[in-house]
Amino acid sequence: MYAIVEIQGQQFKVEQGNKLFVHRMNEAEVGSKVEFDKVLLVDNKGTVQVGAPVVEGAKVVCEVVSHVRGKKVIVFHKKRRKGYRKRNGHRQDFTELTVKNIVA
Repeated sequence: MYAIVEIQGQQFKVEQGNKLFVHRMNEAEVGSKVEFDKVLLVDNKGTVQVGAPVVEGAKVVCEVVSHVRGKKVIVFHKKRRKGYRKRNGHRQDFTELTVKNIVA
C-alpha cells in the first residue's frame, strides 16, 4: 500500500515504514505524531483511488524523528572572460519523518 501525499507544497510517495526528509517543520517536536490529510492518491493492492483534488477520509500518520541539516550545496556564478566569479554555499534545514500508518 502506498500513497501520494502533499506536505508543505511538495508531493511525496509514502509507504508504511519509509523515512522522509521534508522542509523544516518548526512547530513539530521530536517524538510527536503528525497527520497529513492532503492525500492525492492511494493504491491498496492494485485498487487505486485518485482524489479530485484529495481522497476523502484518507490521511497519513507520521512520527517526527529529528531535525537535521542537509549537505552543503555550492552555488557558483561565473561570467566568462570578465573575471567575475562568485561562490556561495547553502545548507537546507530538514525534518526527518517516519511513516507510521496510511489510513484510506
